[in-house]
Parts: sequence; C-alpha cells; structure tokens
Amino acid sequence: MLYSSLSLRLIYREEYTRIIFLPINQVIVVSMIIGRMSEKQILNSIYTSKEAELVAVYGRRRVGKTYLIKNYFQAENCVYFHITGIKKGALPIQLDRYTKVFSDVFYPGVSIKSPRTWIGAFEVLTEAIDKIQKTKKVVLFFDELPWLAHRKSGVLQALEYFWNRYWVDNPRLKLILCGSSSSWMIDKIIKNRGGLHNRLTRKIKLMPFTLQEAKLFLDSQGVNLSQKQVLKIYMVLGGIPYYLKQILKNKSIDQNINQLLFHSDALFFDEFDEVFSSLFEESDSYKELVKIIAKSNNGLLRSDLEKQSKLTGKGGYLSKRLDDLEASGFVSSYIPFKHKKRGTYYKLSDEYCRFYLKWINPIKAQLKQENNVQYWFSIVNTPAYYAWAGYAFENVCYKHIGQIKKALSIPIAALGSPWQYIAAKNSSLSGAQIDLLFDRTDEAISLCEIKYTEKPFLIDKAYANELMSKIDVFKKITGTIKRQLSLPVGDN
Repeated sequence: MLYSSLSLRLIYREEYTRIIFLPINQVIVVSMIIGRMSEKQILNSIYTSKEAELVAVYGRRRVGKTYLIKNYFQAENCVYFHITGIKKGALPIQLDRYTKVFSDVFYPGVSIKSPRTWIGAFEVLTEAIDKIQKTKKVVLFFDELPWLAHRKSGVLQALEYFWNRYWVDNPRLKLILCGSSSSWMIDKIIKNRGGLHNRLTRKIKLMPFTLQEAKLFLDSQGVNLSQKQVLKIYMVLGGIPYYLKQILKNKSIDQNINQLLFHSDALFFDEFDEVFSSLFEESDSYKELVKIIAKSNNGLLRSDLEKQSKLTGKGGYLSKRLDDLEASGFVSSYIPFKHKKRGTYYKLSDEYCRFYLKWINPIKAQLKQENNVQYWFSIVNTPAYYAWAGYAFENVCYKHIGQIKKALSIPIAALGSPWQYIAAKNSSLSGAQIDLLFDRTDEAISLCEIKYTEKPFLIDKAYANELMSKIDVFKKITGTIKRQLSLPVGDN
C-alpha cells in the first residue's frame, strides 16, 4: 500500500545545489541554482562543447527558464547576450530594445542606431562576434522568442539564415532559443520545416520543481517547513518557482494560501486567466477544455471530451489544443492498462488550475465584493477539503512516478497509470478503482492504493477484504496472468 507518509519518504530524496563563486574585482558573487541536476549537466555539455550549439528551451510560464539560463551562463567566463521579447511589441520597439542590449554587451558606452530589420541587426551582431577574443565563448540567449516573432517580424527567418550561413561554423557560439509558449516552440523551432529543420543540437523542457526541489527552494528563501507542509503548499501551487517564492516565512501555510488566492487583489486571484492569455491565442477555447477536464478527477475520455466541448475533431482543432495543453504541462494523457480500445484519457495535472477551479472560480464574484475574507479557513479540515486533498495528493504521486519506482525497485520501463472498472447493471462484479498500477517488464504488476491521511493509515479486516475484492475484479476484467505484487506499508 502507498500512503501519504510513505510517499513523502519515497518522493523526497537527497539532492545538492551547486554554488558558484565568481570573483570579479575582488568581490565574490554567489549564484545558486536549486535542483535542476540533469538540466545543469546539459548546460555544462553545451558550454564545454567544441561545436556551435543551437538549443531550444521551453516550459510553462514562470517555471524558471530565464533564471536557469541567466544564472548558469553569467557565472561562466563568456560573452553573454540576453534579449527578451516584449509581448505585443511592435518591430521598432523590439529592435530598439535589442540595440540597447547589444550596445551594453559589445560596445559599452557607445550609442548605436537601431537597425530597421532583424537581418540588419544580425549583420552587426555577427561582425561584433568576429571581433571578440578567439578564446572567448559567446552565448546568445533569445528569451520569449514567440513575442519577438510576431507576424511579419522576420526574426525567425533571419535566425535561420544567419545560423546556416555564419553561426553554425563558429564553435565558440551557443545560440539558445527560449519561450513559455511550449506549443509555439515545438511547432516553430523543434519541428521547424524551414531553415532550422533538423538543426537543433539540444532541447530542454524545463519542468516544475519536484517536491524535493520545492523544499530546497523554500529552504533557500528562509521558509523552513516540514515535508508535510511542503506537500500542502505543493498541492495548491505546484512546483512553480515564482509561485513558491511568494510564500512568507512569518505566516502559516493556511494564512499564505488565504492571502495569495482568496482576495480580489491577491497575487494569484486572476492568474488562471492571465496565464492562458499569455500563452495561447484564442485562450478561451483552451480554458474551456481545462474546465471540462477538471470536472473528472479520474480523467476524461477523448470521445467524451469531444461531446462536451464546443470544439470538434474536425480540422484537428481539438487535437491541437489538447497537444498544446499537454506540452505546456496543464493536462496529461494516459491509456489505462488493458483499455487501449477505449482510447486516451486526459487529466488536469496543473495544481494551481485544479485548486482555482475547485475553490476560487465558483465563488469569484462573491470574493470580489467582500473585504478581509478568511474563506480558506472555513474550508480546511472539512470533508470537502479532505476529498480535494485526496485527489490532489494522487496528482502529486503521478508527477513523482519516477521517484516512486526507484524507491520501490520497480523496473524503470514499467508503465504507471490509474485503472477503473465501472460495473454494468447486470454484472456480478462490483466496480473497482486502482489508484496507481505499474505494468512491469518482469511478469508482475504492482498495485498501489494512495491515501492522504494526517496519521498512518491502519488496515482493518473490512478494508483488507475491500482491497482483495479490487484485486479479484482487476484479474477477472483484465484477464492478466501476471503476478500482482503487494507494496510495503510505511509510516513516519
């Protein structure tokens, strides 16, 4: 059995941050990147590579992409050029901003006239790079590229031309293209059919912090919480660094939640609308899908989603939006064990969206009219709260399947998913729900029961019989001949 207390020990594991000390004019500058172990290894291989590198970095808004790239490469002995797109910024405004950054990096103190096109901008950039000391590496970081590449901007075409004509042959050059709109980055960069087709040397999809990384991050902010307290925050805000940064150390967890979410002027009161409008055109259609999926805690079949949505499969509209939502980390898809014929299920996997749609959206108009609300305190410890917490905790477990497999010595290739059987009216079998199962490669299946409890969960005779009944239904419905393995029970 897999319980809250056990899962925390399975999910948390020891990781260390890298602290870089960079002496500049006798002053020590400390830059700390929390977690991100695999990403830092990739960035190190990019920097030490003896070839030109073209890198795509993407991930949802406020996940820490800019922080990671900026802090990693600014700590290296290189020329670091960082330009950020301006949302809905006209071409002259984008080029003016580019020129200011270009001047500061390559010609400090010199006033440079802004070019009229990106072709002109990259011509002078190429000339400036050629004048840099030959032993010096150059990192070009184009942040929020989708905002730079609005219609008729020409920036993407210019990047394609200069990469293929000049930059690809310069082993000192590392070009990093980054964007929060994961769907745009995938369509326009990763699956580019033009001049950048098959030109990428690496790609990094930056994910939210794991529970362990979230705790390390909060510790670094002076917010020292127990593992269970970190879990509670995680179930509300997820592993988004910007969200976690708002937690105040002089307030309780529930005070923080109430202050950040349940006031009309609270920082995250309107975040749901803002995050979708910043990432997607026609954002209402994406929000509609998320709201429909959120109604089903166990996931919704693609066919059922199509029936409930105003979108249809015609022209691929629904498929494209589901792909975009999954690429951006808002939803996840899975096919339950032995349910391939039924099709794909979609679950809402973003913690903030789940919390917002459950607790805030239904009473948003009321919250706008009230001052000094303490609404969250009227929810905590109610049956409705624990029902929500149970599903929210399951969602956290799904996001840490890799850590759970490692802790339980389950083969890495084992596929994890929930499983459900809804009994027909005349069926002799009762319905059954398996919270998480691992279809293993060693002729076995691990079945997991996930419980969110304040205390260690005790299995009495009645509950043991219920579990055995679930296993019996699972065997008969799936027809599997694999061995079902029980998992160890743990507590604090």
